Amino acid sequence: MQKLLLSLVLCCLSVTAAFAAVQGREVSYRAGGTTLKGWIAYDDAIKGKRPAVLVVHEWWGHNAYARKRANMLAELGYVALAVDMYGDGRQAQHPDDAGKFATEVSQNKPMAKARFEAAMNVLRRQRRVDAHRLAAIGYCFGGSVALNMARAGENLKGVASFHGGLATDVPAQAGKVKAKVLSFTGADDKMIPAAQVAAFEQEMRNAGVNYRVVVYPGTMHSFTNPEADEYGRKFNLPLAYNAEADRDSWAQLQTFLADVLK
Repeated sequence: MQKLLLSLVLCCLSVTAAFAAVQGREVSYRAGGTTLKGWIAYDDAIKGKRPAVLVVHEWWGHNAYARKRANMLAELGYVALAVDMYGDGRQAQHPDDAGKFATEVSQNKPMAKARFEAAMNVLRRQRRVDAHRLAAIGYCFGGSVALNMARAGENLKGVASFHGGLATDVPAQAGKVKAKVLSFTGADDKMIPAAQVAAFEQEMRNAGVNYRVVVYPGTMHSFTNPEADEYGRKFNLPLAYNAEADRDSWAQLQTFLADVLK
């Protein structure tokens, strides 16, 4: 009887190990004297080194949504780091604060670059990470950050932007962008009008970037975030979640990452 119970316990432990859950932990790192607080996620059932993805948060800051996306990437077999671009894990509770935090980073390009590169270095040093296979994705403000890092020539295999701003005062230069680029926007996004999308596409063509733009009809800003409707009502903002666009963009991202990080 005892032997039977022992066998059952060992069997249960074996099954648990084989289907280990995604692990996540907070990580602190520094850039320019500022402490940054990120979140690393991975599946510890996977052996050996694997590709890794940086996740850049919306203008609300490094919150549960950014961590959720990092966890989802970990479920796909990547090591993911939800980064902190504001410092000290700051989160905005009102659009005024979000705008202030985002502008502070966007207008200080050396600071933004330093904070992004600090996150890249943290990710590269993880023992589970293949440091030569890195990509970055971002949402809203984070999409803009990811695209700007591609424009700056960061050593990334791919960059994907979800409803991120596409305008820039430092356009991509021919031969400088190493990453393949994927951008998802909504046709009814008042923050990213059609003219901005067209200008972005022209910029990418002029620089010879391998890029693709996906525009979803009838879709507004922040379409991947289920909390967008609540934010929109609470602060009278033109935001709306779109479940179909969310599902499709995530599916296309998976194909994109599998290609650029193969």
